[in-house]
Amino acid sequence: MDDLDALRRSCDRALTGHGPQTAGDLLGTIPADTAVDRYGDGGVVAELEREVADVLGLPTAVYLPSGVMAQQAALRVHGDRRGRRTVVYHPQSHLDVHEGHPLERLHGMVGRPAGDRHRLLLRADLDVVAEHPAALLVELPQRDLGGQLPPWEDLVAQVTWARERGAAAHLDGARLWEAAAGYGRPPAEVAALFDTTYVSFYKGIGALAGCCLAGPADVVAEVREWRRRLGGTLFGMWPGAASALSCLRRRLPLFPGYLVRAREVADAVRDLPGVTVVPDPPQTPMLHLLLRTGADEFAAAARSLAEGGLWTWERSTATADPGVQRVELPVGDATTALPLAEVRAAVAALAGSDPAA
Repeated sequence: MDDLDALRRSCDRALTGHGPQTAGDLLGTIPADTAVDRYGDGGVVAELEREVADVLGLPTAVYLPSGVMAQQAALRVHGDRRGRRTVVYHPQSHLDVHEGHPLERLHGMVGRPAGDRHRLLLRADLDVVAEHPAALLVELPQRDLGGQLPPWEDLVAQVTWARERGAAAHLDGARLWEAAAGYGRPPAEVAALFDTTYVSFYKGIGALAGCCLAGPADVVAEVREWRRRLGGTLFGMWPGAASALSCLRRRLPLFPGYLVRAREVADAVRDLPGVTVVPDPPQTPMLHLLLRTGADEFAAAARSLAEGGLWTWERSTATADPGVQRVELPVGDATTALPLAEVRAAVAALAGSDPAA
């Protein structure tokens, strides 16, 4: 692993996202004249909260150190206000797959998956839910499905279903910036459908870790209290907030261009033997690639590319077929800067195919 880290640092080009970021890169996103906060009050934290609320067209926002904390807090507030404990979400929801079931273990709530884990959650999937939940959680885009989006009309229908049952509609908008580009709508138009919206700053925006939870002032005030209870109100929160603010201002206008590049990448690789683009064409500035190769062969090819100065992936993700590997390709500054011919050649090498095919 140490050898691989050294290899990554030696690369001068990257295929995914904004490329590997050094400590110096991230520190450079914090202006020297940043106004510091005290326990989350004032300074650049307050400035970021105001700007995010404005971008999302919502009354107010609160900055938190992690999305795991933000969504737990928001859903707890929605549940307490309604006297209900159930949250409906897709089977591949981050809460269900990646967080150790915090609703059940920490908050006495219950997650209720709906729909098929291998496809998007749609309005028709909610018909099997007879109980009235505390909240419906919708992830936009569906990251584990390659960044897919439900049709806009279906999304509106899902939110309507929740409202008709007295439930809150909560947006897991960790990649809202990508979703807005995919819908061709401003982030505020997407967020306007929901009671509360969570957005991340270290993913597509490329800042230090941190996020915001936005919504009505009374709900956000309760989330702010939960931030303290969960240990998230740090003495000084300004480094992450300053990084988020500068990266948000710099990169938010670039997401439509990232979507264009995602579709150009798909065009460049879809005809390669052993390569499948998911979804095809990409719906947001991210996509998945299914590569007909083994894990060891993939790792060897990725190392060879890194030795030539191009960083791709540290490892692939296994699928149900051991002869097929999955990788996620978020599109950012590095992807945009890499010539499409080099993108095609790299993907061909990883799949063990001929780029001239």
